[in-house]
Amino acid sequence: MPHLLHIDASARPGIAGTDNHGSHSRHLTDQFVRQWQSGHPQATVTYRDIGQNPPSIINHDWIASAFTPEERQEPWMKEALAESDQLVDELIAADIVVIGTPLYNFGMPAALKAWIDQVVRAGRTVEFDDSNPIDPYVPKLIDRERHVVVLVARGGVNMSPGEEMAHMNHLEPHLTTALQFMGITRIHYIAIEGQEVGGELLAASIAEAVGKVEVLVDELQMAFRDAPIPEPA
Repeated sequence: MPHLLHIDASARPGIAGTDNHGSHSRHLTDQFVRQWQSGHPQATVTYRDIGQNPPSIINHDWIASAFTPEERQEPWMKEALAESDQLVDELIAADIVVIGTPLYNFGMPAALKAWIDQVVRAGRTVEFDDSNPIDPYVPKLIDRERHVVVLVARGGVNMSPGEEMAHMNHLEPHLTTALQFMGITRIHYIAIEGQEVGGELLAASIAEAVGKVEVLVDELQMAFRDAPIPEPA
């Protein structure tokens, strides 16, 4: 049975359509997880609300610890990496990672960037091959196929790849680069646009995104039904 890691990065704690000033990205992740569990009542889900409880920003101690071989780490180094280890363990355990995130000022929220910084780890999610100075990076999360579903809320419009305002959207390219760097290549994006415009444009975008989530859940459930999930090493 596939295991889900559900991450919400919006600073808004509520759900749009239910709570006043609620989050549209949380609306989509809630729909995805509920629909997934309705089809798989025994499905397991780990939930991280990084919008309300952001991961720590990496500092000098974190860097010194992360780049010290494990056998040489002092007790304070292991403590400095404890949060990162837990977040990495959650990512490794997941078959599907569902990330709900707004687009803030052309990129990802600081909380999501902090999560990325905590899980992109030498020795845990990526290795360095000293024999290849041109491209020394070796992704480690290739032991099995993982999917990441990124459910985005944007204030503006026409910001998807190839559209007129795509040059102002650095969230998806940044997130894709980080995930692929670790070895996760099955990435799905669905976005709600026009929150700043509102009205019929926003309503139509919400309806379209909700429909796409429904289709994607069905497609992924079918894919995992046809491909048994190997046990983690």
